[in-house]
Amino acid sequence: MNAKLEQLWQSIREKIKFGRPSWMTVKASKGWKKPIGYSLIVILIIWVALAIYWSQEPKYQDVVSLAQRSVEQQGQTMVVGYTTAFTLKHLTDTLLNKPGGYLSNDVMPPSVFLDNMPNWEFGVVIQLRDLSRALRKDMSRSQSQSTEDVDLVEAEPLYHFNNDSWILPATEGEYRKAARYIDQYLQRLADPVEGDAQFYARADNLSSWLKDVETRLGSLSQRLSASVGQTRYNTDLAGERNASQSTPVSEQAQVKTPRFEVDNIFYEARGYSWALIHVLRAIEVDFADVLEDKTALVSLQQIIRELESTQETVWSPFIMNGSGFGMLANHSLVMANYISRANAAIIDLRELLDKG
Repeated sequence: MNAKLEQLWQSIREKIKFGRPSWMTVKASKGWKKPIGYSLIVILIIWVALAIYWSQEPKYQDVVSLAQRSVEQQGQTMVVGYTTAFTLKHLTDTLLNKPGGYLSNDVMPPSVFLDNMPNWEFGVVIQLRDLSRALRKDMSRSQSQSTEDVDLVEAEPLYHFNNDSWILPATEGEYRKAARYIDQYLQRLADPVEGDAQFYARADNLSSWLKDVETRLGSLSQRLSASVGQTRYNTDLAGERNASQSTPVSEQAQVKTPRFEVDNIFYEARGYSWALIHVLRAIEVDFADVLEDKTALVSLQQIIRELESTQETVWSPFIMNGSGFGMLANHSLVMANYISRANAAIIDLRELLDKG
């Protein structure tokens, strides 16, 4: 009996010396699983909360009042063109400093999983590019043979930098450089001593920029309308008998936006419209005399009102893609309606500006 007990005790000592019993190993492994599981749940909750917070779109800001405050803080007086150029800089700052910062080039969670806000940002970037080009090409020059502004020459290409570059260089860095050049232009513009920075509020300058806006809104309207799919006639060469194109295409084509791209186009249009509202508010101030002379001020105000409807709250957690007269809503068609009406009003406004 004692021999058996001694043999059992020796066996237990060997197991303790060379390794834990299997039941102890299982118990230890189970003890590690719970903390890891809880940690993953906490991380997931934090990611979801950040994703919701970072996906909130910035609200409309009164750029006219902000521009007035900015020029007063610098001890200068408001001049023609200051509000428009200030709006370009302010929109850039808002894009980079909103909750979560600039997300289009992020490679880490949770922003890497987001797509609505990056598309919204891209819509804003498109407007920044168009306005910076208009400032450099037209609004800061008295005629086609005049020289370009030194700061706008540097700023405009930076806005056309790749919008999703993560590093070497990062997109945010390039856009911040552009904003600094715009700030230098603003300081020179409001300085009565220098006089080498100018802004020319003329009808032809405004009409040229509105032409770019017209083509942007027209494209967005067509892309939004394609959410339900439709057969379209080819009207590319309509209106000119001798017109031609590179390669032949069919007379009719089926156009439909892929389901997983519907929300991308929706938020791109929403971001572009948000930025455009701010710019038009600035245009209303800097081109006030031109608009009054052409009796076109009310037309501009109507465009702003149509675009403000695109910023209404989306109560659905998803961008719905129902058929045109179906039971479910189609948010893209609603957005296309407002944008098409604003685009039609812009066409009318350009006709007023082009008249003598």
